[in-house]
This record gives sequence, structure tokens and C-alpha cells, in this order.
Amino acid sequence: MAAVFDLPTFQDATGSAKREKLAGMLSSDDELALRNEAMGWLAVRTNDGADAISRQELTQFRWRGERLTLIDTGRGIRKPAISRYALTIMTVHTAAGRERPYDDVTGPDGLPRYKGRAGSGGNSENESIRQAMRDHIPLIWLVGVAPGWFQAIFPVFALAEEPELDQFVLAYDKAQRLPLPESPAEEVLRRYVERETLQRVHQPVFRSMVLRAYETRCAVCALAHRELLDAAHIVSDKEEHGVASVRNGLSLCKIHHAAYDAGILGISPEYRVAIRDDILVEVDGPLLEHGLKGLHDKRLMVLPTRRTDRPDPELLDWRYQRFQSA
Repeated sequence: MAAVFDLPTFQDATGSAKREKLAGMLSSDDELALRNEAMGWLAVRTNDGADAISRQELTQFRWRGERLTLIDTGRGIRKPAISRYALTIMTVHTAAGRERPYDDVTGPDGLPRYKGRAGSGGNSENESIRQAMRDHIPLIWLVGVAPGWFQAIFPVFALAEEPELDQFVLAYDKAQRLPLPESPAEEVLRRYVERETLQRVHQPVFRSMVLRAYETRCAVCALAHRELLDAAHIVSDKEEHGVASVRNGLSLCKIHHAAYDAGILGISPEYRVAIRDDILVEVDGPLLEHGLKGLHDKRLMVLPTRRTDRPDPELLDWRYQRFQSA
């Protein structure tokens, strides 16, 4: 479930909580309650952040009997009128081969960047992130994985601003919020941050994109149990061209994912399954006979409906050549 956060006492230039109340803004206790409740609500509906959530469902959150949508139409930064802070930030989904209108990236320090709203029209919305940054207020990051579907990543913190690039540096925990020291430990901490970014952002977003493209079925055997499915990379993310794109992914059940990674099973650029020669002559139980050997030279059972989501033949060929030469 979502973590419970201890937020700092909010103070303006006068330090007056009374003035804050008169202005109709949430108190520090109410800000804490709102964010904990929103993250708990998301945790229940997304299997603790493992599954995607629809735009429609994000509009159904209620707080103290009133509907308080967690996403805005046409805006990437959601700041409720009753709060001085951003509550959610959104990265839109973009089909493979197209550029995002706002290009969120990972920086050289391993931390992700979030593009603020460009131009004078975004000043108040960007300021709501700055306020959250100054007071260490947790945010919810909604990353688009398909049209109308989002991966909810929470909590995240705005760590710093890079105004020349119109972007904010994001972090996930207190360790990441510490400045990197000028010491040999800096490289160790940087690698830790990169690993956390991969685990907290890239992997769940990649999984949601791939499983949705394959309608939550295994490409090889059509198994449809989400808890038994993985999003497999065609080209490993350790390789330079191993990007976290739906076209570099396959929805595979755990058996066929393990076989693919072990070089027992290959998939050709023509979307045909190949089983390693020594396995084809091995005699064993029904799983080997029907779950592996019986699929040899068969076409993939499931492919994405949209051609732009289907596996890139060049990436499949790169991986298939290594399967054949092993």
C-alpha cells in the first residue's frame, strides 16, 4: 500500500496558518490527508502501482465526499484550487516513432526529468511544482502507457529545477533527495539512483505498455493470466539500442520468457517460434512436448492490433541471429 508521509509544517512569509485558512487553502494536516488518501486509493486500483489505470477512473477519486479528479484535460500539472501545491504531474503517451510534445528524459545523474509547462501560461502551474519542491511535498506522476491509460508512480519528489531547460529533477526517496557528495561514493550512489529509476519508472511503464498492446496475453501461447505474464525485452536494456519501447517488447508468460532469455526459444523477424535443436530431440513430460517442442515453427499466437505496436523486425533479427549462433 502507499506509504504514509509526514509533511513539514507549512509556513508563508508571515508563518501564519490563520491567513492560510482564510485564503481557503488546505492546512498542512489536510495536505497530508489528501495525498495519503489519493495514494492509498491509487494503490488499491493499480495493485500497488504495478498496473495501469484509465483516465476515466482517475476522474472518480473522491475526498471528503466531493469528487476531486486526479488528472486535468489538456494540462499536465494538476493543482487543485484548494491547494498551493501540484498534486499530480502527467507525461502523455505517444505512439512509437512519434515525439512527445514534452520530452521527459533521464539525466546523467540517473534521475528522471519532468518538463514543466512552457511559456508564460505555465507559470502558475510550474510554481505549484516549485512550492512542492521547497516544502518537500510528495507528488503523483502519471505516465501515459496507451491512449487514455497511465502508470501511476508515487510518491515522487521535485528535487531541483533546471530553468534553462524548463524541467524539474524528480526523486523517489530520501536517499535520492540528498546531494551527491564529491567523493568516491558518488559513483556508487549514482548507480543506485539509476537502478531505482529503472525499477520505479521504466520497468512498470514498459510492462504496462507491452501487456496492453498484447491485450494481456502471451504472444507465444496466448495465456491470459496477468500475474503469469512478463514484458520481455527483445534487445536487453543493457544494450545501447535496447530501449524501453513497445516495439522492443514481447508479452510472454513466465515459462516462455525464461525460455527466451535462456536461448531455448527464439522468435524470427517473421514472427515464427523456433526451439533449440537439442530440446527438439529431448524426451520429457507434457510441458516440454506441448509447451515448447509443439510450438516449433509456429507463428506467434498473439500480436498487437496496431501495426505500430508490433515488434520491430530489425530488433527481432538482431536477437534471432544470436539465438541461432549460440
